[in-house]
Amino acid sequence: MNDIVIRVVSILGLAGAVCVAASSVPGQAVTVTGSVSVIREAANVGGKLDNANAVVWLKPASGAMNRLLDAPSPPSRPHFKIVQHHKRFEPHVLAVPAGAVVDFPNLDPFFHNVFSMFDGKRFDLGLYESGTSHGATFDTAGVCYIFCNIHPEMSAAVVVLDTPYYAVSNAAGEFSIPNVVPGRYFLFVWHERGKPQSAGEFPRDITIAAENATIRTIRLIDSGQLLVPHKNKYGRDYDPPKSGPVYK
Repeated sequence: MNDIVIRVVSILGLAGAVCVAASSVPGQAVTVTGSVSVIREAANVGGKLDNANAVVWLKPASGAMNRLLDAPSPPSRPHFKIVQHHKRFEPHVLAVPAGAVVDFPNLDPFFHNVFSMFDGKRFDLGLYESGTSHGATFDTAGVCYIFCNIHPEMSAAVVVLDTPYYAVSNAAGEFSIPNVVPGRYFLFVWHERGKPQSAGEFPRDITIAAENATIRTIRLIDSGQLLVPHKNKYGRDYDPPKSGPVYK
């Protein structure tokens, strides 16, 4: 059986999956497992292979929204965290449900200024010092790119989802989506370096059943490109690095 080949671009990625007959007991939740393989093109071969940070999620197909009602209810405002440490955002990619609050604690011994110019969630947390934390609420589904107004090398992505069924792949490419009610879904994938193989290749749909809760390997084609150089929160080029305890 050939692997599903998916190349992903754009802010919400592309859907993929396979139709399978379902015969499980309605309402019996299962854990959906699978793996992602990031395939490097010839020009990008070299370095350590890393299949991490692919976001995989399931959305009920049309007419099956009642399965979302059967899913476990998350806290009204669930909290997540992206730490600023060693001039890095950790984790680099975070998937959250719509309505979540993401805190950005500063663990570096100098100031940071977290901001985003994402159209669905524009915010500026301002300048704040070591040992303090500011946060933002993410209500709109989409991919929100996060930067620091002082350190241009810092970047992260918050993938905001309008479904409780999602996971982020680890370095081995493995992912696990718990508490999925059997039924028909659309499978979506997002990866910041992915690109599509051909137009119109997706979406496809998938049926999850107790006896078939494993997704075949998803292959993403690595373009070798991360985010293009970005502007600061004022839409201007970053100033040259400054010295002093505020900036480092």
